[in-house]
Amino acid sequence: MKIESQEYNEVMVVELQGEFTEEAIKPFQDHTSSVVASGAACIVLDMTNVSFIDSRCIEQLLWLKDYCHQNSRQLKLAGLDENCARILEITRLLPGFDNYAELSEAVKSFA
Repeated sequence: MKIESQEYNEVMVVELQGEFTEEAIKPFQDHTSSVVASGAACIVLDMTNVSFIDSRCIEQLLWLKDYCHQNSRQLKLAGLDENCARILEITRLLPGFDNYAELSEAVKSFA
């Protein structure tokens, strides 16, 4: 999995690419922890290029949500494909996230 960050209008966008599986957990935690620690108040997790989320990584999404909350940061998801959205629906976790179909919508929602 590839993880990159870019800032758009004071919103930090963390882009994930590939399958979000167990081997991505450590890089995901390291990268997102540094984004939160950098002081970014508004964070969007761009899932546009993620085709699969396994159960361990669902836990990581919950961890990031809690970590952001503990550090007074706002987290939003963007670009969930049908498969990933369905996984979060089945686990009844989707309503717990601010979720946007498009990255641009998520970034604009902070304004």
